[in-house]
Amino acid sequence: MARRKTSTADDVMDLVALLPWWAGLLLAVLAYFALHHFATQPIATTVQPGQVGAMMTQTLWRALVSIGQYVLPILCLAGAAMSAWRRRERKHLIDSVARSEVADALDGMSWQQFERLVGEGFRLQGYRVLETGGGGADGGIDLVLNKDGEQYLVQCKQWRAFRVGVDVVRELYGVMASKGSAGGFVVTSGRFTDEARKFAEGRNVQLIDGNRLHSLITQAAGRSQQVSKRPVAGPPSAAATAETSPACPICTKTMVLRIANRGASAGNQFWGCAGYPSCKGTRPIR
Repeated sequence: MARRKTSTADDVMDLVALLPWWAGLLLAVLAYFALHHFATQPIATTVQPGQVGAMMTQTLWRALVSIGQYVLPILCLAGAAMSAWRRRERKHLIDSVARSEVADALDGMSWQQFERLVGEGFRLQGYRVLETGGGGADGGIDLVLNKDGEQYLVQCKQWRAFRVGVDVVRELYGVMASKGSAGGFVVTSGRFTDEARKFAEGRNVQLIDGNRLHSLITQAAGRSQQVSKRPVAGPPSAAATAETSPACPICTKTMVLRIANRGASAGNQFWGCAGYPSCKGTRPIR
């Protein structure tokens, strides 16, 4: 399903909506004052021979800037409102899924809602999330994650009736290699084929089906509520900092949090070496 064609105004609003709502407000203010400055500059009243064309161009630009000083801030404000609304919708989606007891709660969502839900789920796990808005519902990188200085790519597949095949996993793995990403996730509300799971084994690609996604969101939402209820503490001690980022037992590199995608511990977090796959050192989370 391809994305609908949009106008330039829609593109500006969508771009601003990718930012925090307060950033949209700031852009609106800056855009107004910057354009207003140019719109109020004086125009030469006398024209020398041969300068008629230059004066006409200047007059045209003045007219465009005079209109833009109002239009662009309005578009930025609309984008800020969209950002705030999407943030509220993501929180509502997380709460709805966390309160449900089965992964079937994912089936009633549109693919746009599904992408926002997945993005918010990763935010709750400590990732910085960029919603790229590219690729539509059936392809492309939907989310770019950053954590501990490493980049991860995410493809979201809101497929209720079909299982995600190996071609999707291969596509993501190829993009990961071209961009030098540390890892990737394919997230679906449905299931994966055996061939897709076999291809992901031994590669830093994690396959998250509907049941596992529901479990991860429930756990992340529960941790977020617990953290919000804790009293504000002072800066962490050196011992606490070392515990949150332990050294690899094999190569002594700093370790990062990862999620097991197979075996008896599937869905659980563990410490993995930042040098993976060159080093496969792991530590359990205490």
